[in-house]
Amino acid sequence: MSVGRRKVTGMTILVNARQEALGERFDAIKEAERDIARAFARRAELIDEARRFREETAAMTVASAACASSLSRWNESMIAEREFVSELACTLLVPQRTAETVIAESRALADDLPGTRAALHRGEISYRNAQTLMGQAWSVPADAKAAFEAALLPSAANLTASKLKTKARMLRERLHPETIAARHDTSITDRKVSVEPEADGMASLYWYDTAEQVDAAYRRITTTALSLQGPEEPRTLTQLRADVLKDLLIDGVTPAGLAKGIRATVNVTVPVLTLMGLSDEPAHLAGYGPIDPETARRLAAGAPSFTRLLTHPETGVVLSVGRDRYKVPKDLKRYVQLRDETCRFPGCNRPAHECDLDHTLDWQFQGCTEHENLASVCAGDHGLKSETGWTAKQLPGGIIEWTSPTGRHFRTEPAVDIRPSPPRRVPAPPPPVDPAEPAEPPPF
Repeated sequence: MSVGRRKVTGMTILVNARQEALGERFDAIKEAERDIARAFARRAELIDEARRFREETAAMTVASAACASSLSRWNESMIAEREFVSELACTLLVPQRTAETVIAESRALADDLPGTRAALHRGEISYRNAQTLMGQAWSVPADAKAAFEAALLPSAANLTASKLKTKARMLRERLHPETIAARHDTSITDRKVSVEPEADGMASLYWYDTAEQVDAAYRRITTTALSLQGPEEPRTLTQLRADVLKDLLIDGVTPAGLAKGIRATVNVTVPVLTLMGLSDEPAHLAGYGPIDPETARRLAAGAPSFTRLLTHPETGVVLSVGRDRYKVPKDLKRYVQLRDETCRFPGCNRPAHECDLDHTLDWQFQGCTEHENLASVCAGDHGLKSETGWTAKQLPGGIIEWTSPTGRHFRTEPAVDIRPSPPRRVPAPPPPVDPAEPAEPPPF
């Protein structure tokens, strides 16, 4: 076996050919990471260049035809900003809040953290570490940003994002003019709960709140879970914590005792053959996606009632009231909400039941109140459609094509395919045979 030599920090070590070849592959991986960092740096430059172009041109031109109307609720500057953010979000396939963050990060790299931008361009740090620096630098005083950046950049090239965040947070505490108490009071307004779908019929629940509240909840869950452990208990402590939290949330008791017995509500679309046990086609859990047939049957068996939402034309579900009335009937509203699940603007995840029910072709322009002209659109994106240059058109199958102010097209699909089935065609009976007419001889 051949042996090579590699010099590492003043020492020469012997490396066999196989290990040397593997090392070359790791070097190639590292170079690919540098390419990724450079690409992020280039993207940040392009986004900030587009932002500056939008700001310069918005003052000279009308951002869209909507702002020329005296009926518009938004001024010219707001229209230009919302058009820019929303189209960037569609371009990057991210929610608009995420696009706003990317714009702010790109601006920070251009204006506030030139050293971070240069290191990213050279591929010396990852974009994730650059985000960590930016996240901690947002509230550092302007005259202290340069020192903050210089102190952390050497570590940014060698630390994981988690360790870099810890170091940056400690440095930020020393440089920040506000007390941690004042900043904590501001951060309380950001508390939230969110759900993240996972694979194999699972999901994660995230709760962001004050440290003492979250810690107290975790301690209570752990204490209760520990009390359930014993020689006959097969569940691990981790599994017990999950089960305790589930029981508290789904059938827990509030301080006033008002929530006892309240059960969570779920919407499940189950194919009828699956419900009958004649098929293993997955069911659809609203807000999540496909679930296994057994879980769907169990949920259906325990359901106190059913909402009839079948797709055959003979079921009686109202799919259109045409031009007879503007208001959407209850069952048609239910149909659209279950079909859409979320706002139908690209990238928006606001639940459909929190959205407006929008006529894609406006009622005043002869749009009908029917399932092929209705969509769940949140208030903010409804404003984009009515106040800016964004337009929407419904295509067959519940697909909506959005056209941006720059003329670019983006499509969204319904979450659940519950299109009405075409009417069943009954084959026509064969023509009667005249007994007096001889049968045609066979072709052989």
